[in-house]
Amino acid sequence: MSSKKIVLTSSDGESFEVEEAVAREMQIVRHIIEDGCATNAIPLLNVTGMILAMVIEYCKRHVDDDHVATEDAKKKLKDWDEEFMKNLDVDTIISLVVAADYIHV
Repeated sequence: MSSKKIVLTSSDGESFEVEEAVAREMQIVRHIIEDGCATNAIPLLNVTGMILAMVIEYCKRHVDDDHVATEDAKKKLKDWDEEFMKNLDVDTIISLVVAADYIHV
């Protein structure tokens, strides 16, 4: 994983420092990085801190595990995805879907 850090800031002012490879899982952030505009914190104005933390957790897991080739590893990732969503309430799921659409995860 890349050692360069990117700072993402949520709509409610929370800042998250993440590996660049994780940030690049979010297409909107990837474009900002590729355009050379990631010199300061990248604001994600339509995503709260709570939801951004969840999106970052999801992206971290997928940046680490998306390139695995074995069927067992793919099943473990699918199981993790199911567990990630399992106990969420409807409002949180809707917020995650809106955030995922906005940042193109």
